[in-house]
Amino acid sequence: MVGVVACGAVASIKALWETRITKISREEEEQRKRRRGGGASSRLCVGVWEDRAVLARLKQKLETEDGRLILRIQQEDWKSLPGCLVRLSQVQEWQIHRTGLQSIPPFISSFQNLLVLDLSRNSITEIPKQIGQLTRLRELLLSYNRVQFVPEELSGCESLERLDLAMNRSLDTLPDQLSNLKKLQHLDLSMNDFCCVPDCVVGLPALQWLDMGGNRLQYLPDDIHRMEELHSLWLQRNQLEKLPGNIVRMQRLDTLVLSSNRLRDIPPLMEDMSNLRFVNFRDNPLTLDVTLPCRKTKSPGEEEEEEEEEDREMFGREFMQMYIQEARKRAYAVLNVHRANKPNDDSANYNNHQRRFIYEFIYLFTFMFLEDEICSLSVYDSMFGRLHLFIYFCVKIIQSETA
Repeated sequence: MVGVVACGAVASIKALWETRITKISREEEEQRKRRRGGGASSRLCVGVWEDRAVLARLKQKLETEDGRLILRIQQEDWKSLPGCLVRLSQVQEWQIHRTGLQSIPPFISSFQNLLVLDLSRNSITEIPKQIGQLTRLRELLLSYNRVQFVPEELSGCESLERLDLAMNRSLDTLPDQLSNLKKLQHLDLSMNDFCCVPDCVVGLPALQWLDMGGNRLQYLPDDIHRMEELHSLWLQRNQLEKLPGNIVRMQRLDTLVLSSNRLRDIPPLMEDMSNLRFVNFRDNPLTLDVTLPCRKTKSPGEEEEEEEEEDREMFGREFMQMYIQEARKRAYAVLNVHRANKPNDDSANYNNHQRRFIYEFIYLFTFMFLEDEICSLSVYDSMFGRLHLFIYFCVKIIQSETA
């Protein structure tokens, strides 16, 4: 009987300890769950507070200018832009310079009121496709970055008027779809790696100002005259050796900069470009050495004031006209030498007025288009230039025969 009681007591104690152990284990598990939940909650709270702090900092960068809300950040460390920035989607202009920004965030498409996106002088390497959703964007300025590729989606920015991609160094192509930018007037592609003018650029219907200086251009497209609205063309510091004849058909062009190229030719008909007010041929290996006549002596004060203007004019329109006239005179002198030395087998009939008249034209045509010696005058090495010179000499022959 005593043994039975003892066994029952032991069983009761064992059951009691198992119950307590189970309860303690359950409490510990609940505590661990609470700690885990509390950590996530605390991290969430920290993230929320950080976003609020960053957003407050960004709001301090907001300015209003001419009725336009501008986000202006300069010379601060912002390698990336936080997602909380979308809460400021009413901003109309970004001015973010010298911040080390490495990318344009994909949420840029949330800023449908954006008119100007100026991210020049950063470290941006690519343009996101989402930028094509900014249909109200007028200016995209990405000069002095590291952009190597332009997405075709950029053509969706149907209101774009100004695109600046200068000084990106490795940029060498543009997508054909950019010709759909019907309102683009100002395009800066200077200081990049283009070896030719992209087809889409020639196809821009409203383009007025183009800078492709500091590239590796070796030639200009023959259909360059398709840019009918272009009035300023900057092509300095390239590798151009000649100009296409159709450049004379760009009747709206008033500024043409061709300094520091490899030009040996000035198309003769360029003297008929009446709207061309400023042209620069400085630092080109032109065939002829032409010097403008000295101007009247002026006082020291006036000389200082006009020094810059005279420096520009030295290789400007006046220089171009004098160069073309000098080239024409020398070519005509070469022609006269050939005429004087030509064989005179038909001396008996040479004085016949009608046959002489016909002979002059045949000889002139043969000389201008078949003889190689005229090629030594590289200013007329193109068929277009020879045709112009041929017409000029035809007029001279007619004048001499009718005199």
